[in-house]
Amino acid sequence: MDTYKVGYFVGSLATASINRKLAKALVRLAPKHLEMEEIPFRDLPLYSYDYDADFPPPARAFKKALAGVDAVLFVTPEYNRSIPGGLKNAIDWASRPYGTNSFTRKPSAVIGTSPGAIGTAVAQQSLRSVLSFCNSPQMNAPEAYIQFKPGLITDEGEVTNEGTAEFLKNYMAEFHAFVVRVYTVLPRGG
Repeated sequence: MDTYKVGYFVGSLATASINRKLAKALVRLAPKHLEMEEIPFRDLPLYSYDYDADFPPPARAFKKALAGVDAVLFVTPEYNRSIPGGLKNAIDWASRPYGTNSFTRKPSAVIGTSPGAIGTAVAQQSLRSVLSFCNSPQMNAPEAYIQFKPGLITDEGEVTNEGTAEFLKNYMAEFHAFVVRVYTVLPRGG
């Protein structure tokens, strides 16, 4: 069975982000055929098309990291009923310059956690709209809106609730199956 390299984004720039904890848990629970690698975007300047002719070094490194992965996983909080500005900025960089969209035909999935009862449902819908425009095939099910409670996930990414751990393990297995399906129809490098 093929191994796929998955680049993941943690939407929050906060060091102690609960979404970073969720990302660590997902890395631990991923099937062995998914190689997980974070794609950081903290150092990207604010995007402007003025950069399109000559990307600054952090943006070139960012685009190179995206080119090196087969699929993308977004782990994002919800800020003001949408995605964080830093994450949107990263997506804007990835989609430019025109004709070099890093998400075209690259499978993606969206998940997030929040203390609120609806998790990150509205942010995820906002992100899905952006990813649709970026021509990224998206895993539509299962949807995952994780309500974070203190102690649910340790700093090392261990999920303390058995039901949540099983759900997240299944989510990652479904993501693997989705990536396989996408590349059955749209071969890598094709």
